[in-house]
Amino acid sequence: MKVLKNISVLKKAINNISSLGFVPTMGGLHNGHISLIKESKKKCKKTIVSIYINPKQFNNKKDFSNYPRNLIKDLNLLKKINPDYVFLPTTKEMYKNNNKKKIILLKSDKILCAKMRKGHFEGVLNIMHRFIKLIKPKYIFMGEKDFQQLYLVKKFIKNRYKCKIYSCKTIRDKNYIALSTRNFLLSKKDLNIVGKISRILKNARQKIKRTNSPFLYLNILKKKLVKQFKIKIDYLELCNDHNLQESNPKKKYRIMIAFYIKKVRLIDNF
Repeated sequence: MKVLKNISVLKKAINNISSLGFVPTMGGLHNGHISLIKESKKKCKKTIVSIYINPKQFNNKKDFSNYPRNLIKDLNLLKKINPDYVFLPTTKEMYKNNNKKKIILLKSDKILCAKMRKGHFEGVLNIMHRFIKLIKPKYIFMGEKDFQQLYLVKKFIKNRYKCKIYSCKTIRDKNYIALSTRNFLLSKKDLNIVGKISRILKNARQKIKRTNSPFLYLNILKKKLVKQFKIKIDYLELCNDHNLQESNPKKKYRIMIAFYIKKVRLIDNF
């Protein structure tokens, strides 16, 4: 595993690699990230993992400053699965050329987290554009837990770049909690609540199939969750898998949720 700390070293290291897999992360690594790296190692000749907390995708300064950071722990974890390269860029280097064309989301895409977190996905797409230009991967490996992010990145790179997105299933723990770096900010009691919510929403899929009023059912469920667990819910919606618009459950859909446990915002889909 070779650690690359600047762009010039990166370019020399990955020059002329025909089958390069890229796993973008913001650190705080867990088994969800590990699963992405393992998929890349299976599919590609070489694998590069980035660890970079991108300030441009945080619409809240406190959220950025509180985001879990432990580079030593991350690197020790990576040594065990041994990707070929780990890229640790600085913000100064990544945004050295700031004269990039402004990224604007379509009105139809300003839904869910894009509606609640203004500028967030523009920041995500901006940094993905910069990484792709630098790394030129054949595949990018991303998880389905951040499903809206996955959808928008796929849409953004289509017809722009030769690389493809390889999407991987959400990894969950024994309590059915989707693994997330933000989980490190939660107490055991908080995580217990998250697990209960996850199981309720998993079971909700079956109930939605049997009801004649799926949207009414979901609205009632939302109120019950808020009351039972004393949480704030940004959204709880049925969304079409292909475009994330509000969906009839007869089509392929996901239950999308964003909610707060105290001050920690979590997202998931079922």
